[in-house]
Amino acid sequence: MTSATLKSELLSLVPKLRAFAVSLCGDFQRADDLVQETLMKAWDHQDKFVEGTNLRAWLFTILRNTYFSECRRRRREVEDRDGERAASLAVNPGQQGHIDLQDFKRALQLLPPDQREALILVGAAGFSYEEAAAVSGCAIGTIKSRVNRARLKLAHLLDVRSIDEYGPDASNEAIVSRSGTG
Repeated sequence: MTSATLKSELLSLVPKLRAFAVSLCGDFQRADDLVQETLMKAWDHQDKFVEGTNLRAWLFTILRNTYFSECRRRRREVEDRDGERAASLAVNPGQQGHIDLQDFKRALQLLPPDQREALILVGAAGFSYEEAAAVSGCAIGTIKSRVNRARLKLAHLLDVRSIDEYGPDASNEAIVSRSGTG
């Protein structure tokens, strides 16, 4: 099918496409946008249309798929016309996290190699104690002991006394909770 023929047939189907789009979304402006998007997609992918098949059905399928894709996308979006929601969002600064990570890396390197290996296998790589023992070539109890000693040594090196010391510090937490997201 030539481009001129396709263009002519596309234009002749616009009223039917618009009626279908209005029946789907119930909004004339949105229907016009759907029709325009459908025509653009059809034009861009005209090489995929098999001549001799039903052009109208092909276009209606494109329009329908476009509409439902938009519906799925809109379900994940939050409407914020006046920007209040965006203004209330706050994120902890990344600098402290970067510094904490550097401290952790240095402390990890201070662990004995067997403890570091056990902790990384179980804590970071997600191996079970049994799997970590098989990788290390030792008993399960030995791996459990190494992991426990490594955790205690890291806590000592990083001067961590309680679980509350992980995450944002008190001043950052106050800022985040005041903004309504904490």
